[in-house]
Amino acid sequence: MRHLLILSLACLFIAPLAHARAIPNPAQRHAPGNEEPQKPIAEANYGVGVNYQLQCAGCHLGDGTGSAANDTPRMKGFVGNFLKVPGGREFLVRVPGMSQSALNNAQLADLLNWLMREDGMAGKSMPEHYQPYTAEEIATLRATTMLNLPGTRSELIKAMRAQGIAIDDGMNY
Repeated sequence: MRHLLILSLACLFIAPLAHARAIPNPAQRHAPGNEEPQKPIAEANYGVGVNYQLQCAGCHLGDGTGSAANDTPRMKGFVGNFLKVPGGREFLVRVPGMSQSALNNAQLADLLNWLMREDGMAGKSMPEHYQPYTAEEIATLRATTMLNLPGTRSELIKAMRAQGIAIDDGMNY
């Protein structure tokens, strides 16, 4: 019983010290290089490769291979096929990861155009007469929310199949 009483008293004296360490010191200076607040991504002027890593690679992976286990389709060598069917161009902008990204409209247009390059993610899936996205087009398309991502995507895949496009997006359906 005596040990329990001593342990309880020790806890009472130590607890305020533990709480005190959790409160930041208002006089503490920022670490070197962190003196200014970080700029929002839309104002940071990163290149498209960095924007891809920040906005897309978390799900689609750095090389665009995606992950069926995480329900994330492959973009590499496939994403350009969306531009070959009606509604596909709009779909790519309205995918939540794109439309709700921290990128501004010009950055998102640049990112999509970068993805569509033949030496980019689209590869040979890029349509022959590709029309680059513009910031104005992105602004217009972003204004309308896609309410049924799986259903919309399914209809686009069905339209691709009807055109004889091989569905090689890693989603196993």
